[in-house]
Amino acid sequence: MKIIMFGTKPIEKSYTEAWAQKTGNEVKMVPDPLNDDTVEMAKGFDGVVTQQTASLGSGDVYQKLASYGIKQIGLRTAGYDMVDLDAANANGITITRVAIYSPRAIAEMGVTQAMYLNSKIGLFNQRMKEDNDFRWADALVSNEIYNLTVGIIGLGHIGGATAQIYKALGAKVIAYDPYYDPEQEAFVDYTDLETVLKESDIVSLHTPLFPNTKNIINADALKKMKKTAYLINMARGGLVDTQALIKALQDGEIAGAGLDTLADETTYFGKKVAADDVPEDFKTLAAMPNVVVTPHVAFFTKTSVRNMVEIALNDTVTIVNGGKTRNAVR
Repeated sequence: MKIIMFGTKPIEKSYTEAWAQKTGNEVKMVPDPLNDDTVEMAKGFDGVVTQQTASLGSGDVYQKLASYGIKQIGLRTAGYDMVDLDAANANGITITRVAIYSPRAIAEMGVTQAMYLNSKIGLFNQRMKEDNDFRWADALVSNEIYNLTVGIIGLGHIGGATAQIYKALGAKVIAYDPYYDPEQEAFVDYTDLETVLKESDIVSLHTPLFPNTKNIINADALKKMKKTAYLINMARGGLVDTQALIKALQDGEIAGAGLDTLADETTYFGKKVAADDVPEDFKTLAAMPNVVVTPHVAFFTKTSVRNMVEIALNDTVTIVNGGKTRNAVR
């Protein structure tokens, strides 16, 4: 079987080559994302796999893939908001994703950023670097995690792993998710969204990006949070109204933010761009000592990369051969 793998990163090469050797399939790796400009590269292949946050393009992409005899698109991601599911369905294309590749990787990054902010490290660094000020300051005293309430919004695999880590550290963990999971009762107290916003010292986002979750953290939501609270977003940039967040940080409505994703990230995350092409919202956030921004790399561990490659490729073979996988989106 011949598979083309779009959006290939250098670190994925060894895992892909090992999989191809083990399974006897051929994989062509290309760095380009799948879109209207690159879709013709898939001609002559049996299956398609991609990893990207940018849209796959117009409906023509799905039509062309179908005309090439391709029955599926395998995503090496958990999220699938970059896919036009209606267009895929209309052209008989099954979308698969890697729903579970390493929830702990993303959970650990979120906890790491929260602990960095909670310990005021960025603020201490600013004082030392800019003013040669190495003194203690009452305003910079931190609190230990076991004294805090952590609110999880979205209690799926990653949100659940996050809850378990905080619970192990002794925090009180509350969560909002419209879908109840009894297995999480040992780690969280379920509640409503407003309670999570009002009572949490750390609000951690782990929900998919859907029309009903877009800008779930907006100006009103930020005003409900404690002035001493931190917002952590390890999920999708569109969950947060970036301009409202910047204003809330500037006005002292919340204490800080840890962000592995931003709403406009597809224009520059994963790329080396000229200084003039870096958006102003990123520059503003990155300059704040009470903000941590990383370029959507929370998933980026050896375990995650291997699993994302192997699971996506295995599902591609299954679908092309007429089988079914639990990782099909619909």
